[in-house]
Amino acid sequence: MSHYHTLGKIPHKRHTQMRKPDGSLYAEELFSTHGFSNVYSLIYHCHPPTMIKSAGEPFSREPKIAMKRSLLHQSFQGFKVEPEDDYIKSKKPVLVNNDLHISLAAPRKSTTEYFLKNADADELIFIHEGSGTFYSIYGSMEFRYGDYIVIPRGTIFQLHFNTPENRLLVVDSFSAIQTPKRYRNEFGQFEEHSPYCERDFRKPQNLVTHDESGEFLVMIKKENIVYPFVYATHPFDAIGWDGFCYPYIFSIHDFEPITGRIHLPPPIHQTFEGHNFVVCSFVPRMYDYHPLSIPVPYNHSNIDSDEVLYYVDGNFMSRKNVSKGQITLHPGGIPHGPHPGLVEKSLGAKETKELAVMVDTFKPLWLTEEALRIMIPDYYKSWIEHG
Repeated sequence: MSHYHTLGKIPHKRHTQMRKPDGSLYAEELFSTHGFSNVYSLIYHCHPPTMIKSAGEPFSREPKIAMKRSLLHQSFQGFKVEPEDDYIKSKKPVLVNNDLHISLAAPRKSTTEYFLKNADADELIFIHEGSGTFYSIYGSMEFRYGDYIVIPRGTIFQLHFNTPENRLLVVDSFSAIQTPKRYRNEFGQFEEHSPYCERDFRKPQNLVTHDESGEFLVMIKKENIVYPFVYATHPFDAIGWDGFCYPYIFSIHDFEPITGRIHLPPPIHQTFEGHNFVVCSFVPRMYDYHPLSIPVPYNHSNIDSDEVLYYVDGNFMSRKNVSKGQITLHPGGIPHGPHPGLVEKSLGAKETKELAVMVDTFKPLWLTEEALRIMIPDYYKSWIEHG
């Protein structure tokens, strides 16, 4: 997150001896997703994090592409994705390209049987339904409805859910997920115009050192293949750590909307960014207050980006008949705008209660077989006026 944080015990100087009560050395690990030239953390393990006892049979989680080229507006019923007991099986990619995978998941069970590690991508997990605790070597964080969990690639973690009813939107990013640069000053502090500040970001707490030997199954995903590795020591054996690279949580409910006299464009809703994509949060807010303002978005041409909207809650101002978990895909190259009748209907409205997550990609998205299974037929015809 580019803010310094530390938990537990660490030596006075990095790369120096730190000894256990019995006189043996703790094992230092540099954890970074950019080699040695960007943000990193230093972790002090009870045991070297390298002791593999066995390796299981790898299996594929490759998205099955059904459609690579399409200029049609599409919509999908996200809550029609079937729940699964196993977390890995529950995560089903629906829209993908070489920069990111957008998946839906409805896991019934926690990952208590194994640990997860994504060696390919940073993960952004949006909690639509459910709550629980995120565990990693850095500590734990409670999560709930509306939370974005940001997990740097290579982080070993577990998700413990409080109930079997969980609905997640997951973005796997093959570049680092960051807050927009325009929100930060040269020191990394959020500027006064930013829609959030450091107080809104929840960092790992309650570091528990698991100094345990045995057999610990870690499911490592690399290039869409999952490799089961059994380690000889518990993955969460840190006595302490410090640095700038670690998982964190930001709630969509803490995003402070920017409003104006006339309608402002989607970049004001931006929350995160990666290479060739942005993530935006549409939250309850006051409408525009010019006496002649039109609150709903104007028609606009997506020439160089695909626009994905994931509807979380409330009535969305520019769409008709939207349900929770529904996704719309408006591809680059063809304009879209408010559905018929909604411009006039919006006039004089003072506020909106909508809640949605938007992902704009600057390379076309491909539809998977899972996306076709939950597709709403003929959505592209929904702008035709009837009667």
